[in-house]
Amino acid sequence: MAAGEITGAALGYYGVMKEGKMLIVQSALLFIVAGLFEIGGGYLMWQWIKKGQPFVVGLAGAILLVLYGVLPNFQPSVMFGRIYAAYGGVFIVMSLLWDWKFDKRAPDKADCWGAVICLIGVAVIMYWPRKAIGNAVG
Repeated sequence: MAAGEITGAALGYYGVMKEGKMLIVQSALLFIVAGLFEIGGGYLMWQWIKKGQPFVVGLAGAILLVLYGVLPNFQPSVMFGRIYAAYGGVFIVMSLLWDWKFDKRAPDKADCWGAVICLIGVAVIMYWPRKAIGNAVG
């Protein structure tokens, strides 16, 4: 590998340009699955602790939370903080959808606008063109 060559998980934006839309789709799917694992895991823990569900429900929640912690490692950026910052926007949107689906509270107009703003922020954080930093792209 030549100095400054970008490979593997360090592809970042340049990987998106090289690989086309598939890398963005993969990244978006990872965010969604991570969100389901985190929110679902937290929800199961809530059911166990707050609602008196059996221990196995809490254990399933704990397993999902561990899996949530693993998934960001497969994102196309090497910048931990950037991935988690972007995930925060995805988490907000998914939490609103979770509340709507499971607790029957539909998002209002402000929730919807906030969700759109969050997703724009995610797109800027994760996919805005950046220059290489050493051998990696943020």
